[in-house]
Amino acid sequence: MHAPNTINIKNKKASFEFAFIDNYSAGIQLTGTEIKSIREGKCNINDAFCVFFNNELYIRNMHIAHYFHGTYNNVEEKRDRKLLLNRQELNKLQNKLKDQGLTIVPLVLYINDKGYCKIDIALAKGKKLYDKRDDIKKRDTEREMQRKMK
Repeated sequence: MHAPNTINIKNKKASFEFAFIDNYSAGIQLTGTEIKSIREGKCNINDAFCVFFNNELYIRNMHIAHYFHGTYNNVEEKRDRKLLLNRQELNKLQNKLKDQGLTIVPLVLYINDKGYCKIDIALAKGKKLYDKRDDIKKRDTEREMQRKMK
């Protein structure tokens, strides 16, 4: 019996840059060496985004480092990877993306209980500068309250 997987790679910039509308959990189509690199925690989703191509959803700019023990099986680090959602969810996302200013942003990459790699994505709208200032102000006041409580 092995220890539970604790891989939980977050996109920390996403909540600061975007306001989330809908959340989805999707599978990712990966090769064998890519999943091994993810299990070692060698992945970055900070610059990643999702696009539709031929009615399928792909994640672009997600960096998965080469697996150290991989040979010719290693693939390109920042290649497009297909996201696995059911057709109803894909159609719903595609219709909502027609609205101005919406995008699909990856939030968290994790490995579930069955050992499959999953990614939480969100339909999001970009925040304005004053929205970001409000978030900073809220965060600072919460910190001060926590300090006073101790």
